[in-house]
Parts: sequence; C-alpha cells; structure tokens
Amino acid sequence: MQLLDGKYVSEKLKGEIADEAAALLAERGRKPHLVAVLVGHDGGSETYVASKMKNCEKVGFKSSLVRYESDVTEEELLKKVEELNADADIDGIIVQLPLPKHIDPEKVTERIDHRKDVDGFHPVNLGRMQRNLPSFIPATPYGITLMLKEYGIETAGKHCVVVGRSNIVGSPMSILMARNTTPGNCTVTICHSRTPDIKKFTLDADILVVAIGKKNFVTADMVKDGAVVIDVGMNRETSTITKSGFKLYGDVDFDNVAPKASWITPVPGGVGLMTIIGLLKNTLASAKKEVYQ
Repeated sequence: MQLLDGKYVSEKLKGEIADEAAALLAERGRKPHLVAVLVGHDGGSETYVASKMKNCEKVGFKSSLVRYESDVTEEELLKKVEELNADADIDGIIVQLPLPKHIDPEKVTERIDHRKDVDGFHPVNLGRMQRNLPSFIPATPYGITLMLKEYGIETAGKHCVVVGRSNIVGSPMSILMARNTTPGNCTVTICHSRTPDIKKFTLDADILVVAIGKKNFVTADMVKDGAVVIDVGMNRETSTITKSGFKLYGDVDFDNVAPKASWITPVPGGVGLMTIIGLLKNTLASAKKEVYQ
C-alpha cells in the first residue's frame, strides 16, 4: 500500500500556481481575485472558507469574503451575486454550501456567471465538461484527477466504480473518468443508495472512488486486492481527544482497507486538500482567460 498524499501534491501544485500568479501580476498588473460568499455560521463552512482564503493568500491571489446572517433573503443574496458578476475585478465567485433551507441552492448556482463559476457547478460548465470542451471542472473531481496524474496512476482501460451520485462529486467524477483524456478512458460504473448489493460492484473496481457521505461505509470485504481507493468522505464528529474538538472520518474504513489497496487516500490529508487546488487552478484559469474569453 502507498499513500496518495494530498499534502505533498497540494504543496507542490501551490508552488506552481504561485509562480503563474506572480507572472500574471508582472504581465498584467493584477492578481487573480476570488470572492467567497458565506451565509450563516455553520462550523464546517466557516472552516472551509477560512482555508480557501488562507490558500489564496499563500499563492498570491486576492481574496474577498462576503458574509450574511442566516436570515438573509434569497432575493438579497441573488442581488449580491449579480453585483459580483458585474465586477470586472473579480475572476471567481463561490457561494459556500449548504445554504439555509429558505434559499434554493440551484437558483443561486445558476445565477452565478458561468465564466466566474470556479466551483464548476453551473449547468453550462457541467455540460461543457461532459462534451470535453474547455470548462471549469468541479473542484473535488478536478483535484482527484490532478492527484492521479501526479502519481502516474494508470487509468486507461481500468474499471472505475464511483460510489455516490451527487452533482458535486459523484456524477462529474464518473464523467471525467470516462472521457477520452488522461486520467480517463475508464469503464465506469456509478453506484448509489438505491443500488442493490453494492459490494458486487466495488469488488470489481480497479479504481474505487467513494463519495457517499457515510463514515467507514466501505469495508475491507468490499475491496479487491490491489485496488486504487479514493476516499472523498469528510464526516465530522465531535471529539474530546482532539484540540479542535472534532475529528474527521472518511467513507472508507482506512485501517482495514489500506492493507488491500495498492494506493489509498487518507482522511484528512487526501482529497480535501486537493479540492482547494482544483478551486485555485480554476480561478487562475479564469484570470488568464484560458476557458472563456
């Protein structure tokens, strides 16, 4: 077993991103600019947004945070998104999910200008990704492909099983792994909560991507020897033994699955760190007009 080390890969790629951002600043006199919109005070969201802002600073980006209390109206939030769309100084816009129940996340996502949708959630970007056209790719699947590429994991002709069908991870991941790209060219099976006997499919996976949101869902008896295991799970539980007061668990029973895997991502220290890289690379591409002119 070898670790797919998100910390190592993310630090290496952040160095490359910082170099490109510095070159852009020297050439055009401006930094890539990411704006995050945070509604309410969800602990996980606070942590994720703070990390995104911190990493922007590390690579030489400009970052801005727009905060609202959880009682903000949908109309007011949509109006702010339109203001950010119209600001020529802004390259990327993210609205941190989840949102309060009275706000429709799909409506907010679709209101973001697809040319600034660096989360890669807008239907235009998802459609262009499916057609293998230039687009902003959802940050987590993008980060996973960057990790696979960095470690030289062979994907062509392999059977990739994706557990989970969310619009954020599972569905776009299945599309990326099937595309005629590198990484890619897999035969892909997508499983979800309604799939009977998931074990039958996971046992056949050369590459297993697990994004179902259930602590230790994949156990050792569900993984074949030598599989590449990508754990997207980020299950947060309160803990009295950690300084932060909480502990993160993956969707894979790491301790028992790792001895069977050829490669595996840890939680934390794996996919979560690569998600930030996907976001930074999308923002840089937006600033450089590499996707949309």
